[in-house]
Amino acid sequence: MIIDIHGHYTTAPHPLKDYRARQIEALKTPLADSFEEEIKISDDQIRESLEKSQLKTMRERKVDMTIFSPIAGQMGHHIGNLITSQRWSVHCNNLIHRVTELYPKNFIGVCQLPQSTGVSPKNSAAELERCVKELGFVGCNLNPDPSGGHWKDPPLIDKYWYPIYEKMVELDVPAMIHVSGSCNANFHPTGAHYINGDTTAFMQFIQGDLFKDFPTLRFIIPHGGGAVPYHWGRYRGLAQDMGKPPLKDFLLKNVFFDTCVYHKPGIELLLKVIPTDNILFGSEIYGAVKGVDPDTGHNYDDTKRYIDAVDGVSVADRVKIYEKNAYRVYPRIKRSEEHTSELQSRLHLVCRLLLEKK
Repeated sequence: MIIDIHGHYTTAPHPLKDYRARQIEALKTPLADSFEEEIKISDDQIRESLEKSQLKTMRERKVDMTIFSPIAGQMGHHIGNLITSQRWSVHCNNLIHRVTELYPKNFIGVCQLPQSTGVSPKNSAAELERCVKELGFVGCNLNPDPSGGHWKDPPLIDKYWYPIYEKMVELDVPAMIHVSGSCNANFHPTGAHYINGDTTAFMQFIQGDLFKDFPTLRFIIPHGGGAVPYHWGRYRGLAQDMGKPPLKDFLLKNVFFDTCVYHKPGIELLLKVIPTDNILFGSEIYGAVKGVDPDTGHNYDDTKRYIDAVDGVSVADRVKIYEKNAYRVYPRIKRSEEHTSELQSRLHLVCRLLLEKK
């Protein structure tokens, strides 16, 4: 089975966005904290939003399952307060759950956390637990900068974040490190702020000893790890200067990277620098870049095409990237999926990859 670990519901039906617009408008009034409405979205609206978009693309690219979460850029943790974020997150997560109920073989949920600038992450623990235990989700997206580009909260290695880490360990779920929209004019949301967030998170992990306190904690750094693979020598050297162990021993038991890199040379670099055991297939459809590359005639975000075109990657390593690593990093997939056994799935994928190579 081919599992895309990085998908967002960017084609969600308009009633969700209409609710958010009214919620933000209500923030201008004294009754902001009391604003709440039911969002009416039919099953047919959900199907229509997916059949002609994400599902169509998945089928064309032969992707079996997507780990699916609310729109990252619209988490908007810098908007309003904790109450605002709590209500918005619950609505978004409930909609993802409905998607997984309608398409249990194609989508599995990851939740948005109700974070807010200056508010302890312990306030997000209950929503994470609800999503995992009641909705069958397998992980969460964790925003290292709820301020939207101003970095007002402590670094991820600070004990400020420990309550959410404790809940992640208790539930045995990972977090994808994912910022949201930028309200700082210096940082374009997807072109700068996202990559800044990915790179900053990795450097913060180098600076601390987080995984000594949480040896089973797992993070996925998306977008190919930001600038990390390209500057791997810099980070190895910085860690060495700080007296840290080699990065492969210090961080790579807990930190993983996806393949949301939108050109073949970038994927080649990622596969050359980062161990295969730490790479998980992701394409982010539909996300930051939706167009067609005029040099290739294919969509920029068709990352499977790049992986398949890289020479020297064995079938065994492709199986790790497309499936095996996802099971390892997101172990709750095994407990909730409705597919064939893991062994049958692995054999089927090996056969598919061998046929595609011919």
